[in-house]
Amino acid sequence: MTFFGLHLIDTIVIVAYIISVLVIGKVLAHGVKGESDFFLGGRSLGKWFQFFLSFGNMADPGQATTTSSSVYRQGAGGSWLALITLFLTPYYWFMYVWFRRVRLTTTAELFEDRFGRRLLATLYAVTTIMMAIVTIAAGNVVALKTLQPLMVKDTAIYSVEEHQRVSDYHEFSELRKQRQTSALPEEKAPRYEILKGYYDRGELQPYITYLQPATFYLVSTGLVAIFVMLGGLKASAVVDAVQAVLVILISIILIPFGLYQLGGPSALHEKVPAIMFNLFGGGGLSEYTWHSIGALLFVQFVGIAGSQAHMTIAGSATNELAARVGVVTGGFSKRFITIAWAYCGLIAIALFGPNLSDPDQAWGLLTRALLPVGLVGVMIIGILGGKLALLGAQSVVLSGLVVENLYEPVFPGKSEKHYMVIARLTVPAVLGAGVAVGLYLNSVIALLKFAIVLLVIWGVPITLIFIWRRLTEVAVRVQVVSTILLVAVIPWVVPAIPALARSEALTAMSREQVITSETKATASDVAAGLASVEGQTITKTVRVEPVSLYFEEGVVRSDPKDLTSPKTGIGLFRVEAYLVGLLGFDVAGFSAAQLLTTRYMVDALFPILVVMLVSLLTRPTEKARLDRFYVRMKTPVGATLEEDAVAVKEGYANPTRYDHLKLFPRSNWEFTKWNRQDMLGFLGCCALVGGIVIFFKGVLWIGS
Repeated sequence: MTFFGLHLIDTIVIVAYIISVLVIGKVLAHGVKGESDFFLGGRSLGKWFQFFLSFGNMADPGQATTTSSSVYRQGAGGSWLALITLFLTPYYWFMYVWFRRVRLTTTAELFEDRFGRRLLATLYAVTTIMMAIVTIAAGNVVALKTLQPLMVKDTAIYSVEEHQRVSDYHEFSELRKQRQTSALPEEKAPRYEILKGYYDRGELQPYITYLQPATFYLVSTGLVAIFVMLGGLKASAVVDAVQAVLVILISIILIPFGLYQLGGPSALHEKVPAIMFNLFGGGGLSEYTWHSIGALLFVQFVGIAGSQAHMTIAGSATNELAARVGVVTGGFSKRFITIAWAYCGLIAIALFGPNLSDPDQAWGLLTRALLPVGLVGVMIIGILGGKLALLGAQSVVLSGLVVENLYEPVFPGKSEKHYMVIARLTVPAVLGAGVAVGLYLNSVIALLKFAIVLLVIWGVPITLIFIWRRLTEVAVRVQVVSTILLVAVIPWVVPAIPALARSEALTAMSREQVITSETKATASDVAAGLASVEGQTITKTVRVEPVSLYFEEGVVRSDPKDLTSPKTGIGLFRVEAYLVGLLGFDVAGFSAAQLLTTRYMVDALFPILVVMLVSLLTRPTEKARLDRFYVRMKTPVGATLEEDAVAVKEGYANPTRYDHLKLFPRSNWEFTKWNRQDMLGFLGCCALVGGIVIFFKGVLWIGS
């Protein structure tokens, strides 16, 4: 017996999980006495809860979909989109101390505390809410695309139109396979262009699903809203603890089933081109080469502090060590399961070939093809639970920003109960906005790339707040507004204006490239007459289709049936590539990796240059306020809230008491000398970073 394509046993597993989650929220609702409990768990979460919160925030299973999708498209190098923060883990060892020592509830309060004015706090709250809504939208899209292949119709009940869509998909796959090795015959080229138009719009599928976006988003988001409104941050931490086990399980469970079906690791290497196992690029086919990986790391480094989640997680820690250990252990645990996600992407290439119409659904297709009844249900609750954990924590963060930095300043003096009502009502409001964005943007990878660059808007000034006295409020205002225009407003506005979206200059495409590489012949190569025996070294040629230079999701015909209709760009506009083109660079000749490098380098360098230059040209913040801020930042967190308050008060009375710890005395830089814990933690993190990269390379080598 099946229900919407799911076996009865899988359905029971899902229903049982949903009931359990609601019970957890209801039970923990009794422990939420006020705003501190709701937003920060009473600042009482130890190392284990910190681990679960950090792991849940970093390793939601939706990233399994994005990582496997990126690897499916571009080989092992595609895993860097999720794995790049591995190199930031030593930085986390220090950053979480900063967020804990500042002793605030929301990051927005940081600006008011540092500069003495509310404007930036309000602006941070508004823009961060908008950015987090994009993250919520991504969580929705990821879950949808993972679950759609698991809830499919039987071909016997397809309508005529549905039969045609599936047939067109298979026809396009064959034509695309032919085109990759040689030019299509003249009579087939127009048909290919028509089908490609539908393909680029996501309208071709190898199956028909029951799961429709609007219905799924509303139902699943409603579950998240109810759960969070009941239990707040502590409820999210408890579910994260359960979710950690599920994430590990669903991350590795596909691998043995996939290798068994393929015939082992050696068979995987036979079916997947050797170039796809390259962790640092793919011979011109991949976006991820040494320079694009470096640019991605740079933009993550300067932007990572911009997330409100850091203040929420670190601020809930009972002490500094709990915050440090929680984020580092959670971070490193996430890197290991990222390797498993990447390996599943390679298995998807071997099982399905290179022509899936929507690679974002690779994880769901693997689940449907490999897992038996019962385990499919476990996979679904793992994905749903990941959405619950991620969206739950995000909505708590956003409700804190709304209440503390937008609502309470306008309506001061209300009771704590009143503010708690507003906090709870905020949850469904922001989750609903995430649904709307998810319906507009359909590409998981595009959403993830967009979320990465959005962080630089506030990541740059927040990082400088902690380490540079010379930073001024005016400079932050100028930088934030100009960066928002660059990375958010223009990319959204251009596609929305038909005259711009259809502009001949903006719909320009890259030049077609022909990539040759040496590889070992497979059985299919021998059958095609390309080699005499398996294992023989042969040279393969791949034709890389032109891609849109300036639109994230490509350029399509406005009417896919009419090849003479005007071209129009879809997805976000890459303003960075356009600006570089205006400077005289041959953008049309850029590879995918060069386009990505251009985007991230411009997005990272622009806000740094603006904020530092304007700071040096404007009046600094008054010294007394700076002294109070930085002495508090150097005061270790006390064992209890009472002891901590006394230590901070002593620091205020003697602001120079920690000046001997400054690494650069008599300068505006507030770096401090490392103690034993700083040194050992940093070196240990660096060693683990190297070990994980070596381990990943070893995993890719097995069977070669």
